[in-house]
Amino acid sequence: MEYVNLGRTGLKVSRLCLGCMTYGEPDRGTHPWTLGEEQSRPFLQRAVELGINFFDTANVYSAGSSEEIVGRALRDFAKRDEVVIATKVHGPMRKEPNGRGLSRKAIMTEIDASLRRLGTDYVDLYQIHRWDYSTPIEETLEALHDVVKAGKARYIGASSMFAWQFCKSLHLADRHRLTRFVTMQDHYNLLYREEEREMLPLCREEGIGVIPWSPLARGRLTREWEAEPTRRTETDEFGKTLYRAAEDADRKVVESVGRIAKARGIPMAQIALAWLLHKPAVTAPIIGASKPHHLEDAVAALSVKLSPEEIAALEEHYVPHPVAGFS
Repeated sequence: MEYVNLGRTGLKVSRLCLGCMTYGEPDRGTHPWTLGEEQSRPFLQRAVELGINFFDTANVYSAGSSEEIVGRALRDFAKRDEVVIATKVHGPMRKEPNGRGLSRKAIMTEIDASLRRLGTDYVDLYQIHRWDYSTPIEETLEALHDVVKAGKARYIGASSMFAWQFCKSLHLADRHRLTRFVTMQDHYNLLYREEEREMLPLCREEGIGVIPWSPLARGRLTREWEAEPTRRTETDEFGKTLYRAAEDADRKVVESVGRIAKARGIPMAQIALAWLLHKPAVTAPIIGASKPHHLEDAVAALSVKLSPEEIAALEEHYVPHPVAGFS
């Protein structure tokens, strides 16, 4: 395993982050494809064994049960100071006016609830899951600053939003001497590269750690275009909104991944992840794992060095896509 600094911080994280949306009770929340606790624990244990020390979840995943499962597993398989636990706040947790969003009230309530579910006194990275158009960003930043000063979070981060929104947030934090976002968790992969226009250059300039979600495009970059759909692709309603705009071009990208993988004799997932790991702005892709080989493939991708010709072949068919993943 390789370890790098998370942005300009001194925090060392594994070059791969294990995304934990997959781990949650299927009868809680809106993800019927998730794995329950008994099925989830071997993946978390194996991740620790492989040297992954960075784990990302969210309060909204499976109505909080993802945090519960991850917290119990990491207590059993690792020492608290050896792992970096990240969670997120924004989505609906209760059916009442203040049960979601990024108001001061919501943040103060949800950080305590997340800590209870995770079974820890603090999270290493507390992230806003999306932009809250109903709350002034100044209110959100001040609340997050107080969360850090109270010792409940070590660092704060943000997720998918427009570059101007992220730039405004960084400017206001600096202006008012508030805790600054140190990470951006954005939607970035071979089928969706819109972040290369503004967000990634901004992050490089500001020393922000980039931890992309959906690095394998919900599995579309791991199998042939005509392959049979999985249970997740059939039931993942959010995923269905992400990759509909340019199917002809996307097919050509997937075919390029397949050709290079076949020529090298390795799985397509390793090629798609290796491409992302070659990008200077990327700190640690957030990988998912629902089958044993998923973790092994992801770690193997760290050793795959793509040639300039291979990178050009992977990128040549991309066309601009509508903004996706901000809601």
